[in-house]
Amino acid sequence: MSDSKVLHFIIRRIADWSLWSFFTEVRVIGGEYVPQDGPIIVTATHHNMMIDPAILSSSFPHRRVLHYWSKASLFANPVLSWVLHSSGNIPVDRKSKNRHDLFRGTIEALARGDAVALFPEGTSYTEPRIMQVKDGAAWAALEYTKWAAENGVKGPGVRIIPAAIVYTNKSKYRSSVIMKFGEPVSMDDYKEQFFSDLEGAPRAAAKRLTRAIERELVEATINAPDWDTLYSARMARDLLWEDERSIDLEEFVTISQTLVDLFSTTDAAANFSTVRRHLLGYYSLLQSTNLTNSVLSSLPLPPTLSPSHPTPLPSRLLTLSVLIRDTLAALIRLPFFLIPLLLHTPVYVMGRIGARLVEHEEETQAQNKAVFGLLSCMMIYPATFWALWAMLWYTGTGALVAAFTVWAFAYYHNSLINDIYMNLKRVIAAWRVLVGVWAPRRWELSLSALSQYTTPLVPPENPWIDKNRANSSAAGTSSGTLRSLPTQITDEPPVQIARRRRPSSRIIMRHLLRARGEAVKALAEFLTTLEASGDGKNVIASIHLAKRFGWVEENTPASSTDDGRDGDASPDAKGYRRAREVIAFLRARGAKIATLDRKIEGDWALSSDEECTAGESEKDEEDLVWVPSSTGLKQEDD
Repeated sequence: MSDSKVLHFIIRRIADWSLWSFFTEVRVIGGEYVPQDGPIIVTATHHNMMIDPAILSSSFPHRRVLHYWSKASLFANPVLSWVLHSSGNIPVDRKSKNRHDLFRGTIEALARGDAVALFPEGTSYTEPRIMQVKDGAAWAALEYTKWAAENGVKGPGVRIIPAAIVYTNKSKYRSSVIMKFGEPVSMDDYKEQFFSDLEGAPRAAAKRLTRAIERELVEATINAPDWDTLYSARMARDLLWEDERSIDLEEFVTISQTLVDLFSTTDAAANFSTVRRHLLGYYSLLQSTNLTNSVLSSLPLPPTLSPSHPTPLPSRLLTLSVLIRDTLAALIRLPFFLIPLLLHTPVYVMGRIGARLVEHEEETQAQNKAVFGLLSCMMIYPATFWALWAMLWYTGTGALVAAFTVWAFAYYHNSLINDIYMNLKRVIAAWRVLVGVWAPRRWELSLSALSQYTTPLVPPENPWIDKNRANSSAAGTSSGTLRSLPTQITDEPPVQIARRRRPSSRIIMRHLLRARGEAVKALAEFLTTLEASGDGKNVIASIHLAKRFGWVEENTPASSTDDGRDGDASPDAKGYRRAREVIAFLRARGAKIATLDRKIEGDWALSSDEECTAGESEKDEEDLVWVPSSTGLKQEDD
């Protein structure tokens, strides 16, 4: 068997290219916690299928080779065995009842000082929180520690490196990724109990270590009690940071979890239910129309456009001319981008087809997009190279020129795609808004028909998730982080998996623009109320954020016994933060709180005296006013 890991380096290089093309950035945080050598077990979150191991291997600090677990039966064939070993896999005999035999391949790899990587959640899934962390990693680390002690192995002991992989939008092309490594978990606090001859002691040690791993992963990811809370927090984040790339990726998880905690505090303000309803309605309409708040907020629509009042022809022509001008300005660079775009068109088409094959599995869409796109590139690039080489008479110099040209097209395409992609989305959205605003009012979707588009779609449940384990974790028996969240944690919204056709712009655009105005107004009132509430108003906080920014209240009953939680908060502990501190925290990180209640840049808003509710008649023609962009309005932080 060769130890050269040739296939691993080839696969990692292909992963580098694929991820570079699909994501805008992969930000690595905490790389200093990963040792350059010595035995380690990397425990990573797993919410995006094959993309997760690709990111982990491609961006792992020091470019260390990661060894993943594979079924031991696959290694029976000599050829397949070489392929698996060369690509960095190690055998795991899941049928063995002897744990030493079960982890034999893992122990051998760690004994060589290698890095082993695994996903302790056991499956890839899409849920609002970490649902389960299994104890395989803990058993492997402790079994190796015991083996090393029995065999007199010198050198550093094995350490567990938690790795949280968080996506700004895991199925979206040109989104970003944060991979955060936590502090290494040493076996020193667990090995004495694991080595003990007392009945149940090894299992108890493994459970304690598993809780420590889970705690690290939960603190580095975004966890909500239910989908409504997560969607409300996402929508609030998108309204407070209209430019989706304006949030520092170093702060993305902390900001998102702060908003999740805020919208988990049901008594935060009197209008809590109202703001949550408006945020969810707007989020669902964006979901239904395949638009984003970032795109809507940046539209080049002129202030003369109003869907509430009849517009004479000259004004409409002026509006149209302005929109055409801005469209041409957005597309002015397209001719320089046209050839690379045409070359990569099959890649986009195949990626879209791949995503539609798994439209109800969000964790699989990015994988299909990347794989289908990669396969398309593997056909397009060689074909283009041979065509160019043929044009150059198959000469040696021609081969070099052809290869350089193909590489230049690929690099040029990837360098410009962010701006071109965003500009095209803006132009398409602007024309869709124009059509919806100018369409006769009688075409507008009725409120009864609109209801199907105002409830966010929820991903289907994953059958591989252990519900008992998930509920136990969510209730706070392991992580110590989610236990401060409300009790609706187990009451998930009903799963909706039927495909929802995208409604026509002419029938839903007014509702979308109205929903945005309502959401912004409600959010502004909500945040203003919290800021004016004084120091006496507290909001729920995850335990780890409460320790950083607030405080933790321990409510352990006197009759409770020590269960060895290793510094974790007690089961009944609750975390809190001052409401004013939360607002100051968000503002300090770029949230546009001070301007929310005054303007909506380039979009529609409800006027204060013309507020529309679901119970009002549809014949009300004066429910919207245009609020133009104004350079004279500036953000105030006071």
